[in-house]
Amino acid sequence: MTYDPTGHLLLTPVDREAPVRVRRLRQLGFGDRPDPAFDEFADRLAEVTGAPYSMVNFIDENRQFFAGLHTPAGTRTGNDLGAVAAAGGGDVSRFMARDHGYCPHVVVRRKALVLEDVCDYPRFAGNPVVDEIGIRSYLGAPLIDRTGIALGTICVVDTEPRPWGRAGLETIKSLAAELIEQIHRREDGRI
Repeated sequence: MTYDPTGHLLLTPVDREAPVRVRRLRQLGFGDRPDPAFDEFADRLAEVTGAPYSMVNFIDENRQFFAGLHTPAGTRTGNDLGAVAAAGGGDVSRFMARDHGYCPHVVVRRKALVLEDVCDYPRFAGNPVVDEIGIRSYLGAPLIDRTGIALGTICVVDTEPRPWGRAGLETIKSLAAELIEQIHRREDGRI
């Protein structure tokens, strides 16, 4: 794990599976370019959960890549998610540093994560996305494929606290399983 500048809060977990994940993502052809099917899935995620931002996120050793992205303004490319949150619209980057956000925790833990208000959790409140981007709530689940590799996550975030509850947890887990089935059908040539 890495530490924040004050040396007190644990931030990003060590990801020993990253090299294997990168090979698997390359095999599947994922992780370096937007995918219209993943964008559609992110749109559906936002619709189902009512969240303003949603992502299909693949993670390598250094960064996160949003192969699927939904924003309130409907933009899907650009430079800075923080500018979007601050200004309420505009372009959103498809890339984010690995130590920003909560998806790396989900991938390493291999479990869904519900943060109704990230400020309630000292371990997560110190994450750069809180101050730099304004993220206040997170709901995410891992995408674990048939080989047992956690490829990345699906997630939704909001700039306001959200009572995701048990229903949100079950929804995000169900949608992650649905997307993994789509990925398997694509790999098998059935899509």
